Amino acid sequence: MLRLLCLSLSFTLFAADWPGWRGPNRDGLSTETGLLKQWAAAGPKLAWQSKGLGAGFSSLSISQNRMFTMGDRKEGQYVEALNLADGATIWATKIGPVWEDDDTGGPRGTPSVDGDSVYAMGTEGELVCLDRATGAIRWQKSMAADYNGQMMSDWKFAESPLIDGNKLLFTPGSFGALMVAVDKRTGKDLWRAGGARLGRQGSNGAGYSSIVVSNGAGVRQYVQLIGRGLIGVRADDGKLLWSYNRVANDVANIATPVVRGDYVFSSTGYQTGAALLKLVKTADGIDAQEVYFLDAKTFQNHHGGFVLVGDFIYSGHGHNNGFPICIEFLTGKVRWGGDIRPEGATGSAAVAYADERLYFRYQNGVMKLFDASPEGFKETGSFKIPGVRAPSWSHPMIYQGKLYLREQDALFCYDVR
Repeated sequence: MLRLLCLSLSFTLFAADWPGWRGPNRDGLSTETGLLKQWAAAGPKLAWQSKGLGAGFSSLSISQNRMFTMGDRKEGQYVEALNLADGATIWATKIGPVWEDDDTGGPRGTPSVDGDSVYAMGTEGELVCLDRATGAIRWQKSMAADYNGQMMSDWKFAESPLIDGNKLLFTPGSFGALMVAVDKRTGKDLWRAGGARLGRQGSNGAGYSSIVVSNGAGVRQYVQLIGRGLIGVRADDGKLLWSYNRVANDVANIATPVVRGDYVFSSTGYQTGAALLKLVKTADGIDAQEVYFLDAKTFQNHHGGFVLVGDFIYSGHGHNNGFPICIEFLTGKVRWGGDIRPEGATGSAAVAYADERLYFRYQNGVMKLFDASPEGFKETGSFKIPGVRAPSWSHPMIYQGKLYLREQDALFCYDVR
C-alpha cells in the first residue's frame, strides 16, 4: 500500500511536466488555468531572468523541477539543464560545433525528456542521449554518418526528437532512412522508413518540423512534414503509409502538423498554403484524402505554427508575417483575421495557448495576448521582451502560472497568474 501511495504521489507531482517541443502532445496547448485575462500596460510581472544560455532559438522542456534547452557558446553547441526556480545552469554538455552564422545561427530543436534521460539533436545532425542528472552522454548518433541524412535546404537540422514508448523517433530525410526509430535506451535501430521522391513539389530531404503521433484510420503512425510534404509512417514497422505533396514548398517546410482523430492539418509559407487531410483505411493501407486546400492568400504559415482549440485553428498568417487568424478546422472557413496587423508587432509569430488566451510572440520581440474565440478578434495585452537583438523566434511556454521566454542568451520568467 505504501509503495502504491508513493507511486501515486510521484505521478501527481510530475504528471504535468512539459517534456518537450510544444508540450506533452506537441500541440502548443497548456492546461494551465487561473491565468491573467488581461495584462497591465507594462505587461505581466517579471519574476526572474537568467543569462548564459548562448545563442539560438531552442525552446524549453521541463521535468521534475529542471528545464532543458540548447545554445551556442564560443566553444561549441550545448544541451543545458537549468534550475526551474531561477534559471541557473546545473550542467551543460557540448554535443557539436557552433553554427557559424549571422544573427540567425544557433540550435533550433528543443530537448525531449523521458525518465532519467534527455534527448536532443544539434544543427549538424548530432543526436544524443544524455543522463538527466549529470548531462553525461550515454549514446549518440550522426544523421550524416549513420543515415546519410540530408536537409531540404541550407538551414541545418532543426528537429526535436520524439519519444513514444520504448522508441525514439527522428527524421534523417534520406531515401534509405526517411524516418528512423531506435531503442531509446541503447540507440540501436528498430526500423528505418524508406522513401523516394514523393511528388514534384518541394525538395528531397528533411524539413524543419518535428514528428507527431496519430491514430488516424485506426493505425498508430508518425506524421511528419518533410521536404516533399506530409508523410505517415506506421509505428510498428516503419512502413510508409501515405504521403501528400501539395503542401510542400522547395525552400523550407517548417510548422509542426496538428492531428486530431482521422485528420491532419498542415501549412507552409513561401506562397504555398494549407491543407486538411482525412486518413481513411483501405484494403492496401491508408489513403490521405484532401478535405480542403487553402491557397497562400487565404492562409499560409511561414513559421511559428498554429494551435487547434476546440474546432478552430488559431495562427499567424502570411509569409514573414503573423497576422492573427481563426479558421474552422473541418471546413477551412476563415472566421476572422488574416488582415489584422497588431500594433507594434512585425514578422512571423510563434503561437501558444493557455486558459482561453492565445500567446503570440512576434519576430521583433513583441508579445501579444489575444482572446481564443471564434466570435471575433480581441487583444488583451502587449509588452516588449527586453534586449531583443536578433529575430525573436523561440516559442513561448506557459507552465505552473509562469510564461517562459527564451531570448538568445537570456531567459525571462513572467508571473501570469
